[in-house]
Amino acid sequence: MRKEHKSKKGGLTAAGRAYFKRKTGANLKAPVTEKKPKGKRAARRRSFCARMSGVKGPMKDSRGTPTRKALALRRWKC
Repeated sequence: MRKEHKSKKGGLTAAGRAYFKRKTGANLKAPVTEKKPKGKRAARRRSFCARMSGVKGPMKDSRGTPTRKALALRRWKC
């Protein structure tokens, strides 16, 4: 994945999601970033947070900057 496909806030940009769809056929959706989502969006966010929070790995790298995992969790408001 190239740099322009990764969001600086964490996750993928729209171009990154389109690239991934071309390569694998997967249909990735944008992150749920609103404060109080309802219905399916709320369930999707809870599911993402539960799965991603259990992933092994540090929240900061050796330089003290947040890892991609930390950025994604912050973006989804986990």
